[in-house]
Amino acid sequence: MTTPTPQAVTEAFFHRIATAEDVHEIAELVSENIDWLVAGNTKVVPWIGRKYGKKGVAEFYAQIRSQISSEHFEIKDLLIKDKRVVAIGELASRVKKTGKLIETEFVLDMCIEEGLITRFRMFEDSYAVFKACE
Repeated sequence: MTTPTPQAVTEAFFHRIATAEDVHEIAELVSENIDWLVAGNTKVVPWIGRKYGKKGVAEFYAQIRSQISSEHFEIKDLLIKDKRVVAIGELASRVKKTGKLIETEFVLDMCIEEGLITRFRMFEDSYAVFKACE
């Protein structure tokens, strides 16, 4: 069986984020040893922070789906070099608890090795996320 390319894994990842009913389908694309971090205030924004393994990534997407609703998600540029993938985009999400809208540009920085995401960083306006959640 051929190992999927970083581009194929990335495309599958974004497709599953948008369409998978079961968050474990998204987590299938990450390494059990993934280095996952979304920076921010974890006391106010429970879905961010460091996550561990497939279980942690599934938890991340379960928390997001229970606490925010996506109103816009767009990848503007996708840059791939060897195992490194950088996605640049913008998103808008409504926090269910507060009704406030998070609007931010973002950068996802990922590494993909042997068909699995091994590193994930999301850079966004963490202050805007914090303010929408409080």
